[in-house]
Amino acid sequence: MNESSQGLAEAGGEGVEAALDKSPLYLRIRDVLADAISGGRLPKGALLLEGPVATLFASTRTPVRQALALLEEGGMVRRFDGRGFLVGQGRSGPKRVALTAEMLGLDEEAPALRKAPGWEAIYESLEREMVHLSVFGRYRINEVELARARGVGRQVARDALMRLEALGIVEKDERMRWTLVPLDEQRMRDLHAIRVALEPVALLQAAPFIPPAERQVMTERLEEALAVYPALSVEAMDDLETDLHITCLGYCPNRELLIALRRAHFMLNVSKHVIGVSHRMPEDEPFIAEHLAVFRALDVEDFARAAETLRHHIVVSLPKVIGRVAELRGVHRPDTPAYATLVARAGEPA
Repeated sequence: MNESSQGLAEAGGEGVEAALDKSPLYLRIRDVLADAISGGRLPKGALLLEGPVATLFASTRTPVRQALALLEEGGMVRRFDGRGFLVGQGRSGPKRVALTAEMLGLDEEAPALRKAPGWEAIYESLEREMVHLSVFGRYRINEVELARARGVGRQVARDALMRLEALGIVEKDERMRWTLVPLDEQRMRDLHAIRVALEPVALLQAAPFIPPAERQVMTERLEEALAVYPALSVEAMDDLETDLHITCLGYCPNRELLIALRRAHFMLNVSKHVIGVSHRMPEDEPFIAEHLAVFRALDVEDFARAAETLRHHIVVSLPKVIGRVAELRGVHRPDTPAYATLVARAGEPA
């Protein structure tokens, strides 16, 4: 990923808006936080936690995590007790400061850092609903009924479906009607085959560009998770998956390779949503130690071993995912929403 050549503090008027529009979100967040620290609006010792900061920026925690890692690398913040970052250097304890948009220069007079698209408000719950339904077969999706059920405009519903289409969760049939792609065992095997072939290559190319400070934070998070498992939330488990398979691979300079992986990464969401509906963590932790092995290899710059360890991790994860989906299919029955009509059951021809 390329660094932004111009910080927000150096831009003014239209220049600010241009920087906001064109640079990656994590760099925009970094620049805003850096400007607030340099300007004294964030006092020394202020505790920055991913969740509250992400809320102020209307973002997920991943770009916030990347931004904080870059600020740590630049010496503007330091790690605190594995739970966040403190502004500035030294040994002073944390100051419990209530972060506000005004402190970060995000008041009404400042240009919006990121205007959240309308579809984001319904996307997460819709994706979960679609994944659950896909386990049971192929469904036709009525765009108008979806908009009515979610209390949004038809364009918002369409935008959400297009996002799902990019991941291969839904597709258009020969009559251009939205259909939900069934998640059968063959499809899971096909998607995993793509990941086995491409993710190790992507990691090999990404490894030299992953900031060491960010990599260290990810390693520490894995160590902490391994120590307390299974006392982890579904969201925490998803964050750990994202660290390796999305954030780290995102540093791969070959953008075409990442685009080719995008649909296959839908399988990461399958586990998240299946665990979420069953409210049951696996008895044995499913991947944390395997992820740690990849990061240990990255730490000593043995990139070939890291790539091979990642490949093995993906290979052995397939039976686990197939088993979770089979369990869901065996013990749950879909609550079919008004906007969906079953066309064929999983494994049956449409």
